Amino acid sequence: MIYLDHAAATPVAKKVLEAMKPYFTEDFFNPSAAYLPAKKVASDYEAAKAEIAHAIGAKGNDIIITAGATEANNLAFTAIDGGGGVLYLSTEHDSVREVAKRLGGEEIRVNSYGLIDIEDLKSKINDDTRLISVALANNELGTIQPLAEISGIIRNVKIDRLKRGIKTPLYLHSDASQATNLLDINVARLGVDLLTLNSAKVYGPKGVGALYVSHDVRLKPLTVGGGQENGLRSGTENVAGVVGFAKALSLAKEHINGNRKKYANFKKILLNELQGYELVNKKHALDNFVVLCYNGIDAERLIYLLEDLGVYVSTGAACAASKGKKSHVLEAIGLSDTEIAGSLRITMGETNTEEQIHEVAKIINSVVQQEQERIEL
Repeated sequence: MIYLDHAAATPVAKKVLEAMKPYFTEDFFNPSAAYLPAKKVASDYEAAKAEIAHAIGAKGNDIIITAGATEANNLAFTAIDGGGGVLYLSTEHDSVREVAKRLGGEEIRVNSYGLIDIEDLKSKINDDTRLISVALANNELGTIQPLAEISGIIRNVKIDRLKRGIKTPLYLHSDASQATNLLDINVARLGVDLLTLNSAKVYGPKGVGALYVSHDVRLKPLTVGGGQENGLRSGTENVAGVVGFAKALSLAKEHINGNRKKYANFKKILLNELQGYELVNKKHALDNFVVLCYNGIDAERLIYLLEDLGVYVSTGAACAASKGKKSHVLEAIGLSDTEIAGSLRITMGETNTEEQIHEVAKIINSVVQQEQERIEL
């Protein structure tokens, strides 16, 4: 098997699994219990939260643990519980788009690379705007957004509002799920008020996420009951998951530079050896993302043919592909219906080797050629 869909899921790293194991067996206690073994587990949990926070330049109290990025994204939008305008990038993940639409949100345009249209953002911010959501790196293209520039614009808007006596808050939220493994993230440098993290994308366990919340943001709980996570996310703490997440983030931060070089090399090999494609994400993309367009060929059929040969790729976001929906991301960057239908997303990761990349190029070329010959008959 050659797995090239790391944007959809990553295997749990061995060191991560080892760190988690004790909390499934001998250290299984509920952190809220009063006896000493439980208090030790509670202490380990808080230490893991602090480690997650440290990875993004924050403190443990700034982090709310969730059951994944979708929940974290939804929780972030409770910052405007009292009402107010929402702006979101047209290429955002559905867990942002759907909640933003419910709140009457307005889309911000992107260019042909998937990069935010800064002038469109500026034109759409008004005195009622309270939340702007822009993913740090897109989940289908890998496009890296200039968050520091965006936060600078927001800062100027806040200053202008204060001068005019307008006290409406304005927050910047970013989903960093895809970026954590390859970008050195610091919430202060990015200028974000809310930041979503996802364990499943960094070789940690699935079903664990986190939301960074700056001190001046007030959220409303989606889940109520026991009052865990500062009252914002009730339920018995997932100690093993959070410990695993912390370890995964620590490992990711340690290997960022090496991973960038490795994936940049993989991408170079792949693009040099593939034939007959159009590169969709030409600029501003994460090093491990390669999005190819074979116009006139059915990419879904290619995926099944490649699977038969032991190669696993995708047409885009797993949640959208499984429902047979057209990619709103590829549509937003201006691709035609036939171009969208012929697009493949390849996302490289820790399971891959240079030898595999050479082999994959040969296999894709062969399968594409077979399809072209079949179509021409």
